[in-house]
Amino acid sequence: MPVTNRCQRCANPLVPSFPRRRESRLSPRSDGDENTCEVCLSYPPSYDTTIFAVDYTPPLDHLVLQLKFSARLPLAPWFAERLRDAILARPGLPLPDLLCPVPLGPARLVERGYNQALEIARPLSRLLGVALQPALALRQLDTRAQSGVTPHERAENIRGAFAIADPDLIEGRHVGLVDDVMTSGHTLEELAATCKRFGAARVSNLVFARTPPRA
Repeated sequence: MPVTNRCQRCANPLVPSFPRRRESRLSPRSDGDENTCEVCLSYPPSYDTTIFAVDYTPPLDHLVLQLKFSARLPLAPWFAERLRDAILARPGLPLPDLLCPVPLGPARLVERGYNQALEIARPLSRLLGVALQPALALRQLDTRAQSGVTPHERAENIRGAFAIADPDLIEGRHVGLVDDVMTSGHTLEELAATCKRFGAARVSNLVFARTPPRA
């Protein structure tokens, strides 16, 4: 199980720090600044929270790779069950109004034959009783895989990659972005920013695995 002392926004581990000066704080949050890391306080992401089921570490990272690259689709409902448990373990956190899987680009979807995020989102939708919008987000650019570029290139690589097919579906609503793994967070940040630009009131990342930060 992942450690619980995590930032409510990005799900990176919180580190002990000296008390923050009041004048350095941004707008107050309902959960309290003590649950938000210094990075998210200084540079608030477009998404409002991140919920994940497991750390992306052995042996579970191998299961993610098997779903993603080896078409082990029966793993997806198991991932969804673990993610459902993690979501319901956060009392007081509102469920999304709809689920939106992170889309693949057209070329990668043809190559792979399926979208692993959608395969997780389908059973998760049934488990939570939350509507699934499988084609809400569109990947309008076939970007390079984030794993194939350096950490410093990832934000630029994914910039402008997404569009929203029907903005009316998200205006004023809480959108849950579903993905298999969150590493740097740039892909989810770009999609969350796109959702907010089209009027989403709140965006939550719902990911099976979270990559621990490098030491």
